[in-house]
Amino acid sequence: MSFLNEFLITASADAENQFDRLKSHLFGRLDANKPYRIVYYRGFGSPTAVWLSGRVLRQRDLSTPSDQDTFWQNLLATYQRFGSREVPGVTVRIEAFGQTHTVVTNEDGFFELTINPPNNLPPGRAWFPVRYSLDGVEQPATELNDGKGNQSVEKEGYVMISPPYSQFGVISDIDDTVLVTDATNLLQTAKLTFLGNAYTRLPFAGIAAFYRALQSGPLTTLFNPIYFVSSSPWNLYDLLVDFFRIQGIPKGPILLRNLDLSTKLLSSGGHHTHKLSMIRKVLDVNPKLPFVLIGDSGQQDPEIYSQVVRDNPGRILAVYIRDVSTEQRDEAVRELIRTTEAYNVPMMLVSDTVAAAEHAASLGLIDPDTIPEIRADRRADEEN
Repeated sequence: MSFLNEFLITASADAENQFDRLKSHLFGRLDANKPYRIVYYRGFGSPTAVWLSGRVLRQRDLSTPSDQDTFWQNLLATYQRFGSREVPGVTVRIEAFGQTHTVVTNEDGFFELTINPPNNLPPGRAWFPVRYSLDGVEQPATELNDGKGNQSVEKEGYVMISPPYSQFGVISDIDDTVLVTDATNLLQTAKLTFLGNAYTRLPFAGIAAFYRALQSGPLTTLFNPIYFVSSSPWNLYDLLVDFFRIQGIPKGPILLRNLDLSTKLLSSGGHHTHKLSMIRKVLDVNPKLPFVLIGDSGQQDPEIYSQVVRDNPGRILAVYIRDVSTEQRDEAVRELIRTTEAYNVPMMLVSDTVAAAEHAASLGLIDPDTIPEIRADRRADEEN
């Protein structure tokens, strides 16, 4: 690492500590009027283990996005996402599968819990309810509750458990794989992230139909779980949930990371480490399930996925890399493709969604009859 990089990383870490102290001093009183908010992240697991997580914030509820929102409305929503106040050291009560558990939030307001589900889960079900509440915390009197305080803080959520009949799972990147982000262009990425909303963001053409086909597998009676992993901050979670819903992309757990100014944020190693650890967590809670990996060539997905292939022999069925990079970068990706061949895992560098779908159909991962729908979906997205 160069001297300049080391200086920037050290300076940014110091700046973050100073900013946290300043924010605590200046905004402590203002936060007292903000309502508590439990943000649950879709849990996931298997019949043997379930992972639940979320965050406790002082934040006003975000408005529901629309395709008529103005520049200023989008900017205000972004300010609310990133201007929230984390609540450390508070006890979260979690009720799931008829049992109650408690966990305490960390210094950034996050909580996570791993539990064992009961043995008698309904065999044909994938989503199960979870209830979150805060112990010893009551809402302040605000306009949101008509000036009446002393209200309990609760949130209803869901956890996805892979059914026993699932044939495989899918782990997908988000930026420049599902969502058009142009992640290699920081200015363009910032513009799309901070000044747009779930309606203004664009999907890659045909992606919704392709993911629906993967979830159904070669038989429409199946349910193959889909997991989305990204290095985007948790602050964007609600935007991504709305985007997937609007575009008809199958629902699944979305695994993001904490936003900070530490070494992990500034270094490419942080991106690699985060995504690899999340992928390992998904694999660990689904020990008997093979997976399909989907990403893009713009950042480090080929390097990360090739390592996953090496570390988990026999568990990866195929890897699809969307080509969004230059020829020079493509050559490096092709070298990684050659390394995965030794493990009998096809890693395909594809130009579009249809090319990936046709290869998936040839492997028996999706029903070939879904290819016309995927083509039609691609055309419709390209025309919008």
